[in-house]
Amino acid sequence: MARLFHPRSVPSTRMGTRGQPEESRAAILQAAAKEFAEHGIAGARTDAIAREARVNKALLYYYFKDKETLYGAVLDEAFSGLKNTVFRVLDSNLPPREKMMAYVGAYFDFIASNQIYPRLMQREMMRAREGQSQQIDQVIKTYIQPIFGRVSELMRKGIADGEFRPVNPAHFVPSMVAMIVFYFSSAPMMQKIVGFNPLTAERIAERRAAVLDFISAALFRPERHATPRKEHAHERA
Repeated sequence: MARLFHPRSVPSTRMGTRGQPEESRAAILQAAAKEFAEHGIAGARTDAIAREARVNKALLYYYFKDKETLYGAVLDEAFSGLKNTVFRVLDSNLPPREKMMAYVGAYFDFIASNQIYPRLMQREMMRAREGQSQQIDQVIKTYIQPIFGRVSELMRKGIADGEFRPVNPAHFVPSMVAMIVFYFSSAPMMQKIVGFNPLTAERIAERRAAVLDFISAALFRPERHATPRKEHAHERA
């Protein structure tokens, strides 16, 4: 899982030297993620990022030549963490049903542990829609398309085996993602609607169970119908 968004405190001492490259870079990325999620790239201030990371501004520009480069690095860190997390499941030898549930659970757990991610992605989608994003094509090619391709492949196998209903991955995969991401991005609004904090550990666990239940009900065929199609063809022969 990407270390960028792990909840942790920023070190109490300044790291404004080049003698701690890994620690300094990680602190800058963590601080930048918070700033970009809160204000977007246009409103984000490098002074605020350097101050939050406890580095001097010169060191920030030593690692990242400008704000756009830093923003791209934040997106790479976030999406590479997501891709690595779900690919560990998608590369496994689990049967289709178990693999799909493991994938959804891994995706959910990543977002639950990195709740800044939905806000970053929403802002990037808005930039892309307005034709202002320099990063979206690379993000889609490197991270989103490979994940979508692997999940679609899993769905096609489950359908062919008679395990899944014949649904279109182009509609079903985004719906699965939306069920997860929207819960966290809409949490402030939902708190006003439902009257409780949806981001407590207990509520997040409830949401995880609800997501898994909903997706399994929407996708899985009843067990008695889960016979591979080729066996049906054999019976008819």
